[in-house]
Amino acid sequence: MRITPLDIQQKQFATKFRGFDMEEVDSFLEIIREEMEELLRENANLREEARRFEKQLKEYKNMEVTLRDTLIKTQELVEGYKATAKKDAELLRKEAELNADQILRDAQDRVVKIHEDITDLKGIRRHFKEEVRRLIESHLGMIEFDKEREEETPDEV
Repeated sequence: MRITPLDIQQKQFATKFRGFDMEEVDSFLEIIREEMEELLRENANLREEARRFEKQLKEYKNMEVTLRDTLIKTQELVEGYKATAKKDAELLRKEAELNADQILRDAQDRVVKIHEDITDLKGIRRHFKEEVRRLIESHLGMIEFDKEREEETPDEV
């Protein structure tokens, strides 16, 4: 059975011969009632505070779960970005290697072409020298021929 401050205030005791001093009993009951009211108020306040703290704790736990999930998702995104960046870097490296190989092949092809052109030009130069030599020899031969004819026939003036 729960006793309330009102029960204490309304409690009536039977009087008997040589019983307790009623004023002292009433005064004591009043003190008990006030103390009990104060304890009940304090108890209610503490329960309300406990409910608030439980509610706040629940909110904090929800926030913790949300933050943990966000952190995990962020870590997954970072790992994804790292993997993508690594793949992109590898792709760029391979592409650069292919471009470098192509540039080297093109340069080697140009070197071969230049060597072929040099060889062709040397052949043309050699042919041109031979033609010039033949032309000079032919002209020298004609000069010799004219000189011989002049020696054979005296001047007719």
